Amino acid sequence: MNPKQIKIKDYDYALPDLRIAKFPVAQRDHSKLLIYNKGVISEDVFYNIPKYLPQGSLMVFNNTRVIQARIHFHKETGALIEVFLLEPAMPSDYEQMFQTNGECSWYCLVGNLKKWKDGTLKRSFDVKGHSVTLSVERKEEHGTSHRVDFRWEDKDITFADILDSVGELPIPPYLNREVQEQDKVTYQTVYSKIKGSVAAPTAGLHFTDDVLKDIDAHGIEREELTLHVGAGTFRPVKSEEISGHDMHTEFFSVHRSTLIKLIEHDANAIAVGTTSVRTLESLYYVGARLAANKQLTENDLHIDQWEPYDTAPMLTPVEALKNMVDFLDNNGITTFHGSTQIIIVPGYEYKIVKMLVTNFHQPQSTLLLLVSAFLHGDWKGIYDYALGHDFRFLSYGDGSLLIP
Repeated sequence: MNPKQIKIKDYDYALPDLRIAKFPVAQRDHSKLLIYNKGVISEDVFYNIPKYLPQGSLMVFNNTRVIQARIHFHKETGALIEVFLLEPAMPSDYEQMFQTNGECSWYCLVGNLKKWKDGTLKRSFDVKGHSVTLSVERKEEHGTSHRVDFRWEDKDITFADILDSVGELPIPPYLNREVQEQDKVTYQTVYSKIKGSVAAPTAGLHFTDDVLKDIDAHGIEREELTLHVGAGTFRPVKSEEISGHDMHTEFFSVHRSTLIKLIEHDANAIAVGTTSVRTLESLYYVGARLAANKQLTENDLHIDQWEPYDTAPMLTPVEALKNMVDFLDNNGITTFHGSTQIIIVPGYEYKIVKMLVTNFHQPQSTLLLLVSAFLHGDWKGIYDYALGHDFRFLSYGDGSLLIP
């Protein structure tokens, strides 16, 4: 079948609200672990995951950190306006953005938009002993979002300081509850470093420092990359056929040393989370583009939604990764910054990811399609088992290790 003609109704299952984990388990590595190994299903506790991983293998983690992306303002009329940060506009670089002083712009979703036709909204608060007034002004539309300009007068205060003071953590909407103070810890991975996500790479929430040390002790190598998870990860598929769904773009970065490590492992990786999958698999198509034209720049190397299905590169994954290393060396840079809109659905041929650690995903979601593609269609048995054996679902739910 043409992957674009996949019907989303074929990837549905009944998920009772009671099975959606509203809170994490008390100790994050004590969540349940489902193991799918070449068709055989078993279960364990997550802290035992190292014993299921091959010695000498390479595990890849997404080290993005969730930002406090919701900011609320009150108009003089009393109307509550929510500004939800999606993606930096000016400056467009995430690292530069959070160090900005005085002004910046973001592409944002605006809650209660009809009550904010025009004008400036203001909010005053204290940051590090400074009294700060934050002003926001809504500008032009940008797809389903708007550009919003932020201004504040105190040049000693960065935008990161402002978010830490007045921003709220954007926990998933399906939790149907208010943010709690503990979410600031439990909705971040223990290895999160690079600010930029509006949703956590939730497969990583199960890992603790002890589990990571045990992984090292088992002779398994670890590497990190960064993909900033966008709000589009929660966007449901509303079209009957997947061809009608526009996949969201997400921004990623990968160090040269990680590319070298992947090459040393023959381009085989254990991906922690679907965001790591999207990044690793996108690398192959970046390298394929470079094989065809070595004069491209990073801006030319965005991976389109259907690129894997509309092209048929003949090079191996190792060759693709070597092309990326050459690109970095030829341009005198050590980190590749890219963006991807890749959609992974049944019919996709995985290039780099050989094992996957992931949670249990929503019915009729692109993430469920990704899992089905990884397991050659054998997702239903896993989800039936999980539903029948008290596994907890979605972001704060239990984990799985999938070995096709």
